[in-house]
Amino acid sequence: MRIGIIFGGKSREREVSFAGGRTVYDNLDKSIFTPVPIFVDSLGHFILLDWANIYKGTIRDFYPPAAFLPEVHGNYQMYVESLQLSEAEIETMIKQVGQPIMPHALPQYIDVAFLTLHGPYGEDGSIQGLLEWLDIPYTGSGILPSAIGISKTAQKRLFSALKYPGPAWTLVQYQDSMDVEAESRRLAESLGLPYVLKAPHQGSSIGIGIVKEAGEKAFREALYRASFIQRVGAEEWLSLDQEARRQLIIRLSDIREGLGLPIQVEPDKVIHQPLELEQYLNETLKQAGDEVQLKAWDREAVLLAEAFIAGREFSCIVVEDVNGEPLALPPTEIVKRTEVYDYKSKYLPGISRKVTPMEVSDAVLLRIREQCCQLFRDMQGQVYARIDGFLTADGHIFLNDPNTTSGMLPSSFFFHQAAEIGLNPSQFITYIIERSLHRRKPTPRCLALRDTLKEALAKRASVQEDKLPVAVIMGGFSSERHISVESGRNIYEKLSSSVKYMPIPVFLSGNEQEHILHRIPIQVMLKDNADDIKDYIQKSQDSPILLAIREEAKSLRQRYGNEDNLQLEALSYAQLAERCQAAFIALHGRPGEDGAVQAQLEQVGLPYNGSGVASSQITINKFETNELLAKHGLLVAGHQLVHEQEWLADKQAIIERIEARFAYPFIAKPADDGCSSAVKKIKSRADLEAFAALAFRKNPELLQEPAHQLQLKLTEEFPIKQYFLIEDLIGPDGASRFLEVTGGLYTSLTPTGERSYVLFEASEALAQGEVLSLEEKFLAGEGQNITPARYHRDPAINQQVSNEVKKVLQRTAEILQVEGYARIDAFVRVFEDLRVEVIIIEVNSLPGMTPATCIFHQAAIASMKPYEFIDAILEYGMQRAKWKQVN
Repeated sequence: MRIGIIFGGKSREREVSFAGGRTVYDNLDKSIFTPVPIFVDSLGHFILLDWANIYKGTIRDFYPPAAFLPEVHGNYQMYVESLQLSEAEIETMIKQVGQPIMPHALPQYIDVAFLTLHGPYGEDGSIQGLLEWLDIPYTGSGILPSAIGISKTAQKRLFSALKYPGPAWTLVQYQDSMDVEAESRRLAESLGLPYVLKAPHQGSSIGIGIVKEAGEKAFREALYRASFIQRVGAEEWLSLDQEARRQLIIRLSDIREGLGLPIQVEPDKVIHQPLELEQYLNETLKQAGDEVQLKAWDREAVLLAEAFIAGREFSCIVVEDVNGEPLALPPTEIVKRTEVYDYKSKYLPGISRKVTPMEVSDAVLLRIREQCCQLFRDMQGQVYARIDGFLTADGHIFLNDPNTTSGMLPSSFFFHQAAEIGLNPSQFITYIIERSLHRRKPTPRCLALRDTLKEALAKRASVQEDKLPVAVIMGGFSSERHISVESGRNIYEKLSSSVKYMPIPVFLSGNEQEHILHRIPIQVMLKDNADDIKDYIQKSQDSPILLAIREEAKSLRQRYGNEDNLQLEALSYAQLAERCQAAFIALHGRPGEDGAVQAQLEQVGLPYNGSGVASSQITINKFETNELLAKHGLLVAGHQLVHEQEWLADKQAIIERIEARFAYPFIAKPADDGCSSAVKKIKSRADLEAFAALAFRKNPELLQEPAHQLQLKLTEEFPIKQYFLIEDLIGPDGASRFLEVTGGLYTSLTPTGERSYVLFEASEALAQGEVLSLEEKFLAGEGQNITPARYHRDPAINQQVSNEVKKVLQRTAEILQVEGYARIDAFVRVFEDLRVEVIIIEVNSLPGMTPATCIFHQAAIASMKPYEFIDAILEYGMQRAKWKQVN
């Protein structure tokens, strides 16, 4: 059965939709379904996407293709609407990433549409109406509930008509001529303070502001945020240096938290590109008093204002059971670290926490679930919906914002709560497809598809699958433990939808002296982050109400899942070897990349992925790696270790020694931990002292003043170390082209047992800040990587340079005895005479394997799907173990 996954779209949530579409593509049960990726671009074109592009980190990584972008565009969010191309040019561009499809031709390519579109044009009934017209069954709710779900204003009127309790609300009609002061008084008097102002047709908490104070200033700030308007004054603009201006343009160009492009700057003037905007501001803001008003092209003129609800925020997925009756899954409480559960809080691990089930009395949890089911019925929801709400201190429940299309990232509420009843993502997706077929109009086509899927499910259930059990080890205790869980989940999901492997999720905790292993059930693996998983293991007891909900969902689990998904079990390495035939180490930093886990696995004879013990012990230490590579003639940054004892004994002498050797700015980083963790550009002596204070502190809590000095993010972690590494800041040094690249590789064994290397085309990494962050490297929608890297505009010369870079990366791997696979980061200088310099930064022996990581982009260019790449890595580990036994 051909499942057309429709993703991307025109809304501000297109990146979340793209990442969700990839999740569905990966998790579709391949024994039943054939995934067909249908990408909708931001101009509304339907594209049968080449599968390799699905594994890009963001839409911008492949569309528009790099050849269509301005030669100098910086790391800005630039989509196809910025380019002002003709239809002929757009068709040419589309053919570089896939095949254009006219909507009326969709039935030739797909049997069922799986919708992961978000926001306007995706969950408002538009696409649903088109598919109804074309007689293509689709997932989720129909036209009417979708239209209600997208409009917060329509929801308010529905709630009022049906007597649902809720906060006072009113509409705000934005006009340039409006009396801002009078409107702010009206809202403060009618709603009280604080109150919330929001764009009523946006999802993912985009365009929301809280007005806490009376008066024009606070109201205007929230008004502009909700209307996607921003004013820039000459005083602000002229006070910024070039880098600060670039950062402002980046924020303005961001469709999620800024205005996006195009931007209207005057009634008859629209700006489409970031550099054009920067030029306009330079020309317009020349003296004090000058000001410009920037307006998003797709702004909303009618806004919703409502009284602020002080309470605990929750989200509940409601699904239909096998009989079509609403069933509320265990509600999740969102514990925020920010005042508003905004876009980043929703999608970046660690900024907020998801507590499932919500920790309240059974009676309150029952009331929440009953009210969510009732709202599902009242809005005529179908198949599933996500309903958000608040629980106040006095026990009142206020429901708001029912969503007919939930986010579908691996750790989203959608999969998070389904796992609590024992369904993994692949099983839950199968349920959604079958239930949706029962909810669509019973046309002959739809009835035939129902019968086909029923037969396929029965056949699958009657066949005993003989799969290879593989432990997927994730978690750990480094500052990269959350990324490790993201990687482990991704590996688990890729293997679980295959016909070859049976993955077993294993969580590692403890410390360097003792590794504690647990086989974790599916609902625990899909907890929000590593710390939540660890907390659950320590508690390891489910509440009675959760057990009751699982009993209610028993019919779903029996049809689509299995009881084994719910079991938690402590294991030793020896027991792991008895259960599994191989292990995939999805850990980052220590332990894992340091050889400690590898040594334990070798003791019990369990094959594993990646490099061996000796190689891992070198590559985890950036100083030793630099020393060894320099000894063999490779280029590395000038480097020096700073030891705690020496620093504490004579800080002034150490600082003077550093300043005599290194010019500010330079780089400081942990010498023996994973990538991007606490990597900082040191611009001054104050920065250096702050870095040392944090690295050499005695307690886990961050020191406030040093953290402020280094501008650490809210959730950023900074590991305690006994020494850290200083490196020269690498720059162009006269090169005509200078870029940061990350190159992936994998190895295979020849018939004689020799190691053979395959080097992928490297990716060009674009950092928004001073240093490429963990989020930009591994999380969907955050970073931007151009694959293959752009060394030169001439394709032949570009490939020539690429081959030289790959030679250096392979030589690096050979010197360090890297095995299995790895990611090598480097700076590349290309000079006018085509001389190439490659400066190695670091080697990651267990690179991140999150869905968005660029090693999958590179494998895709080499015609390897992520599963095929993972399979090759595991096969190497098992063949290596057999070869060692024989020899």
